[in-house]
Amino acid sequence: MPITGSGAPKPVEHGGDLGAVQRRFPLAPKPWIDLSTGINPVAYPIAQLPAEIWQRLPSRDAEDALVVAAARRYGVSDPATIVVAPGTQALIQLLPRVVPKSRVAIVGSTYAEHAVCWHRGGHEVRVVAGLGAPADVVVVVNPDNPTGRLLAPDALHAQRASLIVVDEAFIDLLPASASLAGSLPRNAVVLRSFGKTYGLAGLRLGFAIAPPWLAPLIRDEVGPWAVSGPALEIGRLALEDDAWLHGAADRLLTDGETLGLLLAAAGFEILGRTPLFRLASHPEAGRIADQLGWQGIHVRAFADRPTWLRFGLPASDDGFRRLADALQVPQKVR
Repeated sequence: MPITGSGAPKPVEHGGDLGAVQRRFPLAPKPWIDLSTGINPVAYPIAQLPAEIWQRLPSRDAEDALVVAAARRYGVSDPATIVVAPGTQALIQLLPRVVPKSRVAIVGSTYAEHAVCWHRGGHEVRVVAGLGAPADVVVVVNPDNPTGRLLAPDALHAQRASLIVVDEAFIDLLPASASLAGSLPRNAVVLRSFGKTYGLAGLRLGFAIAPPWLAPLIRDEVGPWAVSGPALEIGRLALEDDAWLHGAADRLLTDGETLGLLLAAAGFEILGRTPLFRLASHPEAGRIADQLGWQGIHVRAFADRPTWLRFGLPASDDGFRRLADALQVPQKVR
């Protein structure tokens, strides 16, 4: 499906915009429960930081320390291949600017910002159903957002495009063998998100893992002092904290299974999953989204897929109870 001319992508609707939703449902109970974003609802605890971190420009030493922590966490042997950026979205926007005009195949349906940004950069963009389409650049979200589809690294290694962009924003809690980061082909760049797994999306921190010919181009485009000193320090502390990550993975696994059972009891069909969300289908998805909105619960709907809803995870037992009540799930199946 080509995306050119009048068929260019429209601005993307994202989860997390509670302001607009609250205006639609002004009488909904508070506090709102935002399940629209697919972000860990229990964030990494932020320690008090020294005052000088806020008062000075981000240092090279602090960035280098974060890169070392990221290399260990992601299984990357050469820290020089890692570029620090203010969020994965910033990397999605800048990659089309450092790549010559190309034929771009985006494996979809998927996170729509990829198509928007490559088209804005003047590239010829197609959304394709799977790997293998002739293209100079292939873009894959792995696991996919919102379907949860997961492609094996071997299949990605087999691609012969000039560049493969693999967005691994939701891969942190899967086995390390699922990631391409530790065995990066020369024609691939991997994007890793920090905020989703660690529940700190407002920190704006992400990484590109790129081969030696591409990493300097991305680093130059990101520019100096792009990531704040507090983000560098918090990111380092979190990426070094193995115990917290293991505990979070166990909790999210349990909560994900609970969410799946709750949605099934409410009549949904589970279409896809990652440790941070469930994609579900229901013939009355639009009505249910409104029903939840009047109960102060925001979920992600899809204008082009009217039967789909994506549910992130509640942060607490009370959040699960409110969701079950809003979905009118019988007490005996909770």
